[in-house]
Amino acid sequence: MTEVSFHFNVPDRLLYACRLLRKATRKGARVTVAAPPATLEQLDRVLWTFDPIEFLPHLRVPPGGAVTPRLRDTPVWLVETTADAGHHEVLLNLGSQPPIGFESFARVIEIVATDEQERSTGRDRWKHYAGRGYAIQRHEVSD
Repeated sequence: MTEVSFHFNVPDRLLYACRLLRKATRKGARVTVAAPPATLEQLDRVLWTFDPIEFLPHLRVPPGGAVTPRLRDTPVWLVETTADAGHHEVLLNLGSQPPIGFESFARVIEIVATDEQERSTGRDRWKHYAGRGYAIQRHEVSD
């Protein structure tokens, strides 16, 4: 069964996502990031600049887009839908809803910021997973 974990009270979701992606790729994990197009665009920019001496290889996959064979081993894929995921190891969700097909991943990570709107949608996502019988790990983040 898919492992689900929530990281709560995150001051900056995109910077935190970058740190999680760096940690995961250092451990050899392949991660799919699912989010709306505007969030993916912002994350793509932040991935290029969040650490001045390190680069996280990543790939932005357009909806229904084909990925060339030489790029398929890129460890981080940025997608709008999980149907475009190249693997099913780790899914980092930056959207407001649980992604369709999340259950095909070994692990799902949810990041919840500190503002009330984000906390509300985070609670809804928690209820979605819990209502389907998934055990959820909770991580409190502090500055």
